[in-house]
Amino acid sequence: MKLSENIKPISYLKANAAEVIAKLKSDHQAMVITQNGEAAMVIQSVADYEQTQETLALLKILAQSQEAFVEGNTVSSGEAFARLRERRGLA
Repeated sequence: MKLSENIKPISYLKANAAEVIAKLKSDHQAMVITQNGEAAMVIQSVADYEQTQETLALLKILAQSQEAFVEGNTVSSGEAFARLRERRGLA
C-alpha cells in the first residue's frame, strides 16, 4: 500500500487509536494523519521505525564507504586484519 492511500484525519486517530495501532503493527505500513485538511504527521509502529533507522544507518555507512573508496582512503584486507590483531593484542 502506498503512503498516499493510507491517510486519515486526526479525528479518526482519536476515535480509533487502538484499531490504528493494531493495523500499523500488522500491516507494517505508515499512516499520514491530517489536521485541518493538511498532512500533519506520519505515524508507524515502533518496530517499523527502528527498522527504518537501522536501514538509514546502514545506507549512511555505505555512502561513507563509497566516498572513502573514491578518495583512496582504503587499505587491503590483510592490512585491516593486521591492524585489528594489533589493537586486540593478538599480533
